[in-house]
Amino acid sequence: MPDSTIWWLLTGTAVAVELLTGTFYLLMLAIGLAGAALAAHAGAGTSTQLLIAAAVGGGAVAAWHLLRPKQPAGPASANRDVNLDIGETVQVDAWNADGTASIKYRGANWTVIATPGSGHEAGPHRVREVVGSRLVVEKI
Repeated sequence: MPDSTIWWLLTGTAVAVELLTGTFYLLMLAIGLAGAALAAHAGAGTSTQLLIAAAVGGGAVAAWHLLRPKQPAGPASANRDVNLDIGETVQVDAWNADGTASIKYRGANWTVIATPGSGHEAGPHRVREVVGSRLVVEKI
């Protein structure tokens, strides 16, 4: 069996395992394996193929690690990647004496509290955080 066929089989196996596990780094290693397969097609020796697989795969893993989006600082309750309500606009018609308001949002009743230091004015507000069943909002 030619070397290139072995490299292509290893590439396909790495992609299949990545699909089963969800580990994006395996795709980067599969790029290295594909690079070795291309080197085999070009007639490179086995040691050159191994060096290309290691350099391309390792380089892709290192590049992905350095360039991937970092986890934003702060709690998950205020992270838009975790909670899609963050940043949405809601309408507060009136505030209660205790500093809360009741609004209808996404088909349900929610209790709203203002961010510390912001006033209690009626009108549109932006959701800054979700704490339990309460929306923490700021005036727009």
